[in-house]
Amino acid sequence: MGGTVSAVSSNGTYSFTKPNRESITLVAGFGVEGDVHAGATVKHRFRMEKDPSQPNLRQVHLIHEELFDEVREAGFEVAAGELGENVTTHGIDLLGLPKGTLLRLGEEAVVEVTGLRNPCAQIDGFQKGLMKQVVGRDESGRVRFKSGIMSVVVTGGVVRPGDPVEVELPDGPHLPLEIV
Repeated sequence: MGGTVSAVSSNGTYSFTKPNRESITLVAGFGVEGDVHAGATVKHRFRMEKDPSQPNLRQVHLIHEELFDEVREAGFEVAAGELGENVTTHGIDLLGLPKGTLLRLGEEAVVEVTGLRNPCAQIDGFQKGLMKQVVGRDESGRVRFKSGIMSVVVTGGVVRPGDPVEVELPDGPHLPLEIV
């Protein structure tokens, strides 16, 4: 089971979108080198206000490129990096992965999936009505967040568009992703 990296993005300042890059460097236990959300402790503004000492489970944000096709059908144009993700993938059901899944990105980098991204009001600030497209309901009526997953860096390395993504599922019972 695997896919590819479609794009990589980072930003050294707080901004909703992140510009695409030729490559990003992942640093173990830290995140994306030079990215505002990198660090061993939480860097998300709202979470920092609550408790700045909590561990950063949101070091690398990944979104599946297929989401852009889905929202395009509803009349929205979204490109890689515009929802604040660091890594855009193709060919992997990111939202269906269990907690603890390892993703090998390129030749060296490995991230561990920690949970779902909590979509925030900034999504509607980016494009009015888009939030409704990234928060949906599954067949049983439960709320389903579609704005990507979060991870921590286990092994550092350089990640580039076109790199393969290999998926390694965790042993034991698979736990569904929850918001982190």
